[in-house]
Amino acid sequence: MKPTLFVLAAGMGSRYGGLKQLDGLGPNGETIMDYSIYDAIQAGFGKIVFVIRRVFEQDFRDKIVSKYEKRIPVEIVFQDLENLPNGFTVPEGRTKPWGTNHAVMMGKDVIHEPFAVINSDDYYGRESFKVLADFLSNKEGKKGEYCMVGYRVCNTLSESGSVARGVCETNEQGFLTKVTERTQIIRDEDGVIKFIEGDTKTPLAENTPVSMNMWGFTPEYFKESEDYFAKFLSENIQNPKCEFYIPLMVDILIHAGKATCAVLDTPSKWFGVTYASDRQGVVDKFKELADKGVYPSPLFK
Repeated sequence: MKPTLFVLAAGMGSRYGGLKQLDGLGPNGETIMDYSIYDAIQAGFGKIVFVIRRVFEQDFRDKIVSKYEKRIPVEIVFQDLENLPNGFTVPEGRTKPWGTNHAVMMGKDVIHEPFAVINSDDYYGRESFKVLADFLSNKEGKKGEYCMVGYRVCNTLSESGSVARGVCETNEQGFLTKVTERTQIIRDEDGVIKFIEGDTKTPLAENTPVSMNMWGFTPEYFKESEDYFAKFLSENIQNPKCEFYIPLMVDILIHAGKATCAVLDTPSKWFGVTYASDRQGVVDKFKELADKGVYPSPLFK
């Protein structure tokens, strides 16, 4: 059975100033998601599942899903604030979503095979989808054998300033042991990549693996997440900013001895849109890729 690609597209796009998931950035109005779907199909994924918010369902179906329906099976699920375990209700005044792992949990009724998770507004590169598909293609019937695509930090930097990245540590077997969030990573004046902490700058090797939220799981991950989410809510529900993140859940399962997470190397260069000022740079990159023949133009004929 081919793996499924699960696309997280429920973000509000507040920093960007609109629904960046639907923004046409390619030479023929392609979205970043379009390139991810194209690369996933080429890599051997067999189904696409999107998690979105209900308020833009029709726009999403008209502009996004209609492109893919004749090429690959597509499902849509919804991340609702009210979708909580029995005994829990949304605190008064809470408007913030419950986080990326809560979004992943929404796929439990439509995903029954090994699956990958990606952001909708990140460009990951075709090599990354290939290594991910290869890993997941032989995981049917297995449990607790997860993976994460580890991008070389040198391929994730921004020309506009510092970036925040989850810096990964692995053991001798290449399995993830720890992810440390570094909120300021730059290439310094001396050409060396460093993370800044207070007044201290600490060098990072060019090929240091970092997480760009590109994961691979087997289906029991849904049940493990549901079980822990109730505990997470009992401890954090009154915190209006609390979020249930994927790295938190993965870390819990690793240290409980329930899972391993292989860190897969990729030569791909990541890019994406966080702020509106990033848009033109992404437009230019997609044009360059089309001009070089890396992608057909238009992407989907």
